[in-house]
Amino acid sequence: MATNVKEIFDGISEQFRDLNGLHPGLWPIAPRVAMAFGLMLVVLVLGWFFYWDGQTEEIDQKLQEEVKLKQDYRDKMQQAINLDALKDQRGLVLQYVATMEKQLPSKAEMYALLSDINQAGTGRGLQFDSFKPGVVIVKDYYAELPIDIKLAGSYHDLGEFVADIAKLPRIVTLNNLALTSSKDGGLTLDVVAKTFRYLDKDEVLAQANLKKAAKK
Repeated sequence: MATNVKEIFDGISEQFRDLNGLHPGLWPIAPRVAMAFGLMLVVLVLGWFFYWDGQTEEIDQKLQEEVKLKQDYRDKMQQAINLDALKDQRGLVLQYVATMEKQLPSKAEMYALLSDINQAGTGRGLQFDSFKPGVVIVKDYYAELPIDIKLAGSYHDLGEFVADIAKLPRIVTLNNLALTSSKDGGLTLDVVAKTFRYLDKDEVLAQANLKKAAKK
């Protein structure tokens, strides 16, 4: 068996000898098969680098796009299924926003609100030692007005004042409360009240222009 294999190998090797000067068409079968296999391998390698490799990348990209489109389809289908519920939620949000806007005074109503805060104190018999509106702080869609307040009275009356502020139809917050004893045995309350109002269209537009200018 080993002898037969050796004879076959020697026979094939013999076919590759003395090929110089011969036309490839005159070569024995073994060299011609080897040449054909080599050419096919070169063609495959060149085809991979110059043609198939690019197509493989394109296929991978298209597969990724397919996955994304399927996910987008599932998301949109889920949104379509929940459309009625989303509409109901949007309606509730709009109602909440409208309610909150009603609690924010306009620029013209701000002075009336300051008067309401003052009246809440005087109505409880409290003495205002200080009532100083500060600088208006403008936000994206609303403005904030801090007011430094210092007033004196009994513990019960001060508590009722705080309760009256909480009951105002407009939004007023009390911040940085500090309660101290006065010389006459009463109490003094230092507090920063903050009121809020919504911006009118011109102010909203001005804020938007400021943001654009800041980005530039």
